[in-house]
Amino acid sequence: MIEMTKREKAIQEAFKERMDETELLNCMRCGFCLPACPTYIETGFDETQSPRGRIALMKAVHDGLISPDDDVEKSLNLCLGCRACEPVCPAGVQYGHLLEEARDIFNEYNRHSLPVKTVRKTVFEGLFPHQNRMANTVGLLGFYQRSGLQKVTRKIGFMKLFPENLRQLEKSLPNVPSRKAMKNRPTTLSANTNQVKAKVAFFRGCLMDTMFMKTNDATLKLLQKAGCEIVIPEAQNCCGALHGHSGEMDKAKELAKKNIDAFENTGADYIIVNAGGCGAFLIDYDHLLKDDPKYADRAKAFKAKMKDISQILYELDFHKQVPLSIKNQIITYQDSCHLRNVMKTFIAPRALIAAIQGANFREMEKADICCGSAGIYNIIESEMSMQILDHKMEKVAETEAHTIVTANPGCLLQMKLGIEREGLSDRVRAVHIVDLLLEACNE
Repeated sequence: MIEMTKREKAIQEAFKERMDETELLNCMRCGFCLPACPTYIETGFDETQSPRGRIALMKAVHDGLISPDDDVEKSLNLCLGCRACEPVCPAGVQYGHLLEEARDIFNEYNRHSLPVKTVRKTVFEGLFPHQNRMANTVGLLGFYQRSGLQKVTRKIGFMKLFPENLRQLEKSLPNVPSRKAMKNRPTTLSANTNQVKAKVAFFRGCLMDTMFMKTNDATLKLLQKAGCEIVIPEAQNCCGALHGHSGEMDKAKELAKKNIDAFENTGADYIIVNAGGCGAFLIDYDHLLKDDPKYADRAKAFKAKMKDISQILYELDFHKQVPLSIKNQIITYQDSCHLRNVMKTFIAPRALIAAIQGANFREMEKADICCGSAGIYNIIESEMSMQILDHKMEKVAETEAHTIVTANPGCLLQMKLGIEREGLSDRVRAVHIVDLLLEACNE
């Protein structure tokens, strides 16, 4: 008989009640997932840091064979959640769903310290669900950049008080627009073509419409050039990905319902997203709300309309209709894990890049392996994140690329961070695919 504390018993009971036993049993322990798992490889092939091993741990907790102790929780938390194991699994195990449920259970019974509780409450409840507050917060970063304060803090060595990866990340942040610019956002846009090919609703995101507003603007311009009529629902909010991945599932469900309410009466043919991490969570709303009688079917209808920006451009033959050219550049592409593994979008971005005249597209070895960003993973699990990033930059170097293209803000910042770490900022850049395509339109 395994001896457990009161807390561990409660967690074990929750695993028994809430974890999908059928899905746990679907894992055949075949090992096809092992070569696809970054943490398994980076830890020297530690079985507990593989999808197969983590599922075994979940099943053992579910069956009461082991205690849900700190070691089990640590194994789950060290997972990037990249879901690279899913496409290679012959049994089709939905590992990501199991991971999120397990993390949610642990979080429910966690004894967070007061500072941690305060930070989580501020971020998950006070900040991300409120776009105005996001804009105000990011606006402070813009003031820091434009006022000269950034130069002063660097000059006096203040940034040396922070860990190296955070110092380098600070250098990699984009120039943030003014608070006024973040307020004046469009709600509808007409197509720039004689014929309207599609009516689309645009998911603007949290950081994408503040810190990466330039990329959102580029996305809208490309959609217009492709012949799309665009509506941007004002009532939309955060997708809930950060909440779902961090064990705040109830809040994620609340945000999902608000987004479904905001988008379902737009009359749009498609819902377009330009951030792989957001897209993967949005397209999973049908699973998130599967037990909600009011929203289950509506979530399926929402999912059916979801498309990444590269996919809609590809399907509308944007690269064949609009001349694309750029000065001779070697370009490589780093997959957004969630865009590839969940939204199944990987052919479209490569085809769009390859269509640019003057672009020498070189496929990166293991471009489908996670870069180590994974939301806030590069902050809370910085050692593993930087280890993964350093190996990723070795693969970038092999391509001799001048430009690294990706399709997710977290990946973009991570690749910029990798460029800083390698001292390559004078000859290598990282860009979002829509920024590259707009640049190629204007050459």
